[in-house]
Amino acid sequence: MAGFETPNPTKANLQIARPVNFRNLAPYLLHLTIATTATTFPLQIINMAGAPLRIGYVPEHFSTPIYFAQKHYGLDAVLTPFPSGTGAMITALRAKEIDIGIGLTEGWIAGLGKEDLPGDGGYRLVGTYVDTPLCWAISTGAQRPEITSIESLRGGKIGVSRIGSGSYVMGFVLADQHGWLSPGGPPPFSDNVVLHTFANLRSAVNSGEADFFMWEHFTQKRYFDSGEIRRVGEIYTPWSSWKIVASTDLPAGDARVQTLFEKLDRGIAHFNDNQEEAVRYICTNLDYTEADAREWLKTVKFPARTRGVKAETVESCVAILQKAGVLVPGKGMQAGAMVV
Repeated sequence: MAGFETPNPTKANLQIARPVNFRNLAPYLLHLTIATTATTFPLQIINMAGAPLRIGYVPEHFSTPIYFAQKHYGLDAVLTPFPSGTGAMITALRAKEIDIGIGLTEGWIAGLGKEDLPGDGGYRLVGTYVDTPLCWAISTGAQRPEITSIESLRGGKIGVSRIGSGSYVMGFVLADQHGWLSPGGPPPFSDNVVLHTFANLRSAVNSGEADFFMWEHFTQKRYFDSGEIRRVGEIYTPWSSWKIVASTDLPAGDARVQTLFEKLDRGIAHFNDNQEEAVRYICTNLDYTEADAREWLKTVKFPARTRGVKAETVESCVAILQKAGVLVPGKGMQAGAMVV
């Protein structure tokens, strides 16, 4: 992807998958914890000392400090863009395709709070990436005269990137805020149309495949201005919008994760101190106009320290998602267990 450097592919992992004598290997291993008393046993060893973290992120304006962390401060990572968002990163984490995800708070928490949670859930919340709420713009097709207000959307077809994604979860938060949810009542929407990408969502509301969708305001702004889609309204998340999660496969105290926090903190400080560079990067490498990039800068606040997640943020999000019917009280992972 433009702007991101590819880590050196020549760094090799040491992999051994056969019976070996541990005493013979000991001089060559840097870090290894063995939970056995045997000296000869089947063993798979991966030397992670030189392996960069595999980080999933959404290639939008919010990713700018990640780019600065790599460009200016040597963040050693394989950066994988997920244009379809948090739901796709959850799938990748559980498939062991990435180690770290930087995505939307409600998507991460909904993914862990589901009553049909697979295994240990595959990840935990470890850090906070953005302090401010997210403004979701609610959009329909340019030629959809029957849709005149948010109330017009009740019972309609909502376009989402994936089931469980932020665009899916926030549909229920919208329905709850407008009183469309009631015990034993009809569902708030006639269908959740899975469309994967922002481009597909825009196309669907114009073709009639979906009636509306929600996506971050500034990412949609140029398409409102061009007349491709029409803005119906907006909804803000009732919580800080972006969190960092880590795979449960990463060992506790992994030094690479601590280094990641340090590099992100420096990338954020650089972002705050070099806003003109941020604007140039956003309007040159991402899908935003210069005017929109400058306007977005007035609305966003990144934390000075990314490590850690406030317990009250998770508890509040869980409570709202339970009220909205996304999560079931007493089922799935409890709020306190979602954070490490």
